[in-house]
Amino acid sequence: MENKNDLSRRKFISNTALGAIGTISAVGLFGSCVGSEKKGQETKLPEMLTEAPDGRVLKAGLIGCGGRGSGAAINFVDAGPNLQIVALGDVFEDRLKSCRATLKKERNIEIDDSKCFVGFDSYQKVIEAGVDIVLLCTPPHFRPAHVEAAVNAGKHIFMEKPIAVDPKGARSVLIASKKAEQMGLCIVSGTIRRVQKDYVETYRRVANGEIGEIVGANIIRNGGSLWAKKRLPEWSDMEYMLRNWANFCWLSGDHIVEQFIHEVDVMNWFVGKIPVKAMGWGGRQRRVTGDQYDFFSIEYLYENGMHTHCAARQISGCSNLKREIITGTKGFADCNGAIFDLKGNPIWKYPYPKDGDTDLTWKVKDPYIQEHINLVTAIRTNKTISDAEAQVNSTLITIMGRISAYTGKDVTWDEMLNSELTLGPKTYLMGPVPNIPETVPVIGTEAKLT
Repeated sequence: MENKNDLSRRKFISNTALGAIGTISAVGLFGSCVGSEKKGQETKLPEMLTEAPDGRVLKAGLIGCGGRGSGAAINFVDAGPNLQIVALGDVFEDRLKSCRATLKKERNIEIDDSKCFVGFDSYQKVIEAGVDIVLLCTPPHFRPAHVEAAVNAGKHIFMEKPIAVDPKGARSVLIASKKAEQMGLCIVSGTIRRVQKDYVETYRRVANGEIGEIVGANIIRNGGSLWAKKRLPEWSDMEYMLRNWANFCWLSGDHIVEQFIHEVDVMNWFVGKIPVKAMGWGGRQRRVTGDQYDFFSIEYLYENGMHTHCAARQISGCSNLKREIITGTKGFADCNGAIFDLKGNPIWKYPYPKDGDTDLTWKVKDPYIQEHINLVTAIRTNKTISDAEAQVNSTLITIMGRISAYTGKDVTWDEMLNSELTLGPKTYLMGPVPNIPETVPVIGTEAKLT
């Protein structure tokens, strides 16, 4: 892998044949189990079941047994009847044991010793353990290889966000997802908002013209710092990086990709367009490990001249804000449930049920469970669903912003589609990780004294 400090436009852009996959759609899918709209057709609120229908037992295997993986396993079994977690896989035995203990404590789930696998090849063993569905919850660097293996084995997939950390990996997921559709396999990803009823209803109103023509967006996620692991003397480079994965770009994609993708995906969904260029900046002030930035600010430019702005920060002790504002010619929308006129007067707010209400029509189901309800429902009703293309788009757009911020250069969508950039080592062994120093990208050239 190239040192990220050397990521010039010349180094990260190269030509590759796109004929194998075609051009990625300019409009991502509406969402898993939601469908897409035809131009000029009124968008309607899709049916959103609160529990998947009953059916034959569906067995799932979990790949990646950290906190999110353990949570996803519980979300899966909570989605409906006759759902089982039967196999676990992780690089580290202690994390696998912790996950087993959590599943036993929270849902009385017992996993047989013969279905618990440790090591870099554990994902393949889980796939081969007699499962119908795989839950892919490892650090996102590994997602493309795991998606490809699961599709080749004919398994339905839940894949956590993001789906890659580099352009080549994102395109790999797109290729695998197209193959999955041809095989009748379902894929649902973990960006959650596209299956969250208050967001879906707000989208429906915006799509039907309640704020007029969309002319811009302002997307912000400012919060505290995430966890970090201090390196222990007995850890090799690889073990240290894996245990501290959220702080290394090759494993997480940096927080603009790994976490801010939730909000950027909402923007892409509502706007319905792919930006043609990213103009980004960012920096680091407070992180104590890894090679990532603390903050990003990205201006996205679209073919029609529209601009959107996305900003994210992970620094404790600051004012926090999470907001997704879509601006139109007649008003603006707060994507999680409100519409305003151009003067800021509220026009509509999502009708959340109050305590004691018996009418739960507008109750918002936990989206972490809803995405599994959608997946299981599609499998049991013999429907093929996939939101993979939308997540490829959103992942690439966040990567485009990250590279622009890291290099100080504008980056175009066409360059992303043609980039051969890959992050990470060529082989996975518990030992040294050469050519990936724990250093932070520095943009531009140093000022000179006169």
